[in-house]
Amino acid sequence: MSTMVSVAALKDEIKSGGHPQMIDVRTASEYASGHIPCTVNIPMDQFEARRKDLRLEDGLVLVCKAGSRAQIVAGWLGESSKVRVLEGGTDAWKQGGLETVASVKTRWSLERQVRLGAGLMVLAATVLEVAGVHGAIWLAMFVGAGLTFAGATDICMMGILLAKMPWNQARAVANEAPNNPCCG
Repeated sequence: MSTMVSVAALKDEIKSGGHPQMIDVRTASEYASGHIPCTVNIPMDQFEARRKDLRLEDGLVLVCKAGSRAQIVAGWLGESSKVRVLEGGTDAWKQGGLETVASVKTRWSLERQVRLGAGLMVLAATVLEVAGVHGAIWLAMFVGAGLTFAGATDICMMGILLAKMPWNQARAVANEAPNNPCCG
């Protein structure tokens, strides 16, 4: 079990000159929608391949939305390393009134968009079939086959299509000069 660190304790550590490496393990789109200043994004699914990017000697603080994914990643690192998990994650950081950095206006992660789209298509197909539109069930079966393929191959055609939609394209964001003591 990894050590938990509260938002207040981490804030005090940073104010007193501590510079632990902070890693956000959420997906890139979640990270872009709002993250703690000075965190580095290493998504959970890339973590084991990117272990050499970690600076364990300075201490490591893992962050996610609420703490559960960061706890899992901390378990992968083992007990011997100086790893802490931010208690409550970015949700607790925001609730503490602390600054976050948003690279984009809040947008849903592609994974969430896929779940919503697939769920709506299956629901609609099922309702249509029950209402007497014969053959609508094939849509639900097609979506199920697509999700199965995505799970087996890590290639999600719906995700690829959604990534090309206008609401998922990069937006220009004004860059402000950073004034963060945590960045060292």
